[in-house]
Amino acid sequence: MATVYMIALALALTLAFANATTYKEGEKVLVYVNKVGPYFNPHETYHYYQLPVCRPDKIEHKSLTLGEVLDGDRMALSLYDIQYRMDIPTKTELCKVKYSENDLELLRSAIEDLYYFEFVLDDIPIRGFIGHLEEGGFLPHTHKIYLWVHLHFNIEYNQDHIIYANVTTKEQLPISLDGASTPLEVAFTYTVKWVQTDLTYDQRGTRLRDNSFFPKNLEIHWLSIINSLVLVFLLIGFVVIIMTRVLKSDFARYNIEDEEDTDDLDSDDNGWKIIRTDVFRFPPNKNLFCAILGVGSQFLALATGILLMALAGMFNVHRHGAINAAAVVLYAFTSSISGFVAANMFKKMGGENWVWNINLTSALFAVPFFFVWAVINSVAWAYGTTRALPATTVILLMALWVFIGYPLTVLGGIFGKNYAGTFDAPCRTKNIAREIPSVPWYRSALAHCAIGGFLPFSAISVELYYIFATLWGREQYTLFGILFIVYGILLSVTACISIALTYFQLSAEDYRWWWRSIFSAGSTGLFVFLYALFYYYKRSNMSGLLQTLEFLGYTALTCYVFFLMLATVSFFASLKFVRYIYVNIKMD
Repeated sequence: MATVYMIALALALTLAFANATTYKEGEKVLVYVNKVGPYFNPHETYHYYQLPVCRPDKIEHKSLTLGEVLDGDRMALSLYDIQYRMDIPTKTELCKVKYSENDLELLRSAIEDLYYFEFVLDDIPIRGFIGHLEEGGFLPHTHKIYLWVHLHFNIEYNQDHIIYANVTTKEQLPISLDGASTPLEVAFTYTVKWVQTDLTYDQRGTRLRDNSFFPKNLEIHWLSIINSLVLVFLLIGFVVIIMTRVLKSDFARYNIEDEEDTDDLDSDDNGWKIIRTDVFRFPPNKNLFCAILGVGSQFLALATGILLMALAGMFNVHRHGAINAAAVVLYAFTSSISGFVAANMFKKMGGENWVWNINLTSALFAVPFFFVWAVINSVAWAYGTTRALPATTVILLMALWVFIGYPLTVLGGIFGKNYAGTFDAPCRTKNIAREIPSVPWYRSALAHCAIGGFLPFSAISVELYYIFATLWGREQYTLFGILFIVYGILLSVTACISIALTYFQLSAEDYRWWWRSIFSAGSTGLFVFLYALFYYYKRSNMSGLLQTLEFLGYTALTCYVFFLMLATVSFFASLKFVRYIYVNIKMD
């Protein structure tokens, strides 16, 4: 157990930038080939050597970190012979490849799908297209396919550090693959140019962001942020009005003098005081209810931790797998939070079988995630993509959950159970539940879910586009400070609207606010999923079974996480509000 803890801790500590590598003049600089894939299907990647290209007789693979494996990297040593600060001005032959008709057909198909390659030099990704597709005209229509056979490496250095590197293909015209006779022998060549720069190694990240193969970083979108802030202020103002004017009026009306006949209160009055003997009646399915709160609390801590790590600059901005690895490790180590919150609430609500509650809490997200991942990974394996995790990585991830995640959930549950006091409701609960009057449609549960889900969604709708463009597109999101602000806005809006909806529900003499508070704000996940469908069909160029399955599966899981997080915020905000109003009225 201690060994697994140390491995997980070491993984967490290796998520920051790699250590700087120093070189001496003439020292060999290793170039690794990594992956290829269609430009518009970011998560469909294959190993570079799956194409008919120059490859060594014995392929040597590089040892990868967890983040690199999760990002689909499969690095292998290339044939390029590059030495530090040694130019290669004349064309140097890398190898000759003799193509059969099947090889040419594979290359033509890849070039038509806009396949790009990715090499890695000193932890710097170098990308370029493997060929060129030229289309034009209507009648007659031209469709020409070319293969780039020459690469020119531009490498910038400062003293003994490599600062930046890229490749260009304009040094030599490509060869045409249209109507090529087989067997076709092609010679691949390369040149290298070293350029001195004044940038230091600490400025390398900025250089990489400003000169990327993919679109540049997103600009700060102040309009959407201001719009969200205005919404937050309006909702907070709305809740403050309820807490001051409306509640002040309610308190004045309900807190009648002791000498008045309070026995006639229930028959002559209405509103939220009349249900005081039912409002703290525990909800049905307490086990599932508490498990949702536990897992939701865990993901709140996880999201906050990831954002704080990003703000601290702990992620390599040009290799996104670090965030995936951080999420996996933090998920395992924050499992104690879910166990503690779930068992604590379950015990306060009078639950007895706390072992079953812990097991349900541990499986509430892990089981759906495993099912979705198993389906997607199986399809990725059938396609032969690098997104299919190797067996060693699967075993490591399972070990993280079995030896860290689950035990910490149990440990947190034990502490939560032992330190749980009484629920301490300010009102006693009668044995017989009060009859709930009928309400108009705009006060129904469906209407509350629509309002409670749409308003938090509207606060983040603009930001969602940029997040989707980063996760499922080619943008590079580095505005983590802005994202942290939007994250705070989302939680604030959720809490405010939940309090307002709970007040309206109690005023209608409906005391079943427990589950209503869960679903009213948790329905935001449904709105996010609907937006995801719109993004996929109208804003992206993704296609194919693998990409569609991966997008829908992981997006559904993300929306499920939205449901758990916002449902937890909604319930605890509503609980605090309900306690407040019933503590401040006089009881019989």
